[in-house]
Amino acid sequence: HVQLVESGGSSVQAGGSLRLSCTASGSTLHSSCMAWFRQAPGSEREGVAAIDADGTTSYADSVKGRFTISEDNAKNTLYLQMNSLAPEDTAMYYCAAEPAKYCYTGLRFNYWGQGTQVTVS
Repeated sequence: HVQLVESGGSSVQAGGSLRLSCTASGSTLHSSCMAWFRQAPGSEREGVAAIDADGTTSYADSVKGRFTISEDNAKNTLYLQMNSLAPEDTAMYYCAAEPAKYCYTGLRFNYWGQGTQVTVS
C-alpha cells in the first residue's frame, strides 16, 4: 500500500520561495510517475508539475520558469521548489503517484497525499 505524506506548506509573501516535500512509503519513486497538483478554494484541481520514471519533467504553463520538480530516489522523496510565488499560487498542494513508467495527460493517479497548504499574500 503506497502512502504519500506532504510537508513544507506555509504562508509567504509574494516573491518568496517554498520547497514542498512528499515522502513515499510502500513504493519506490523511480518506478512511478510522480506529480504535484493544487486546488484553490472554488477551483478545480490542476496539475502543476510531473516527473516520470526516467526523470523527464513537465510543467503547467502558469508555473514554468518558477517551479522545479525533482526527486531523491535514495530518500524516496519528491520535491517542488517554488520561486517567485504570487497570490494566485495560493492553494492546497497535493502529491500524487501512479506506477507508470511515463507521465501523460489524462493519466489517472491512484495514490494521493493529504495535502499541504500554501498561502501567498
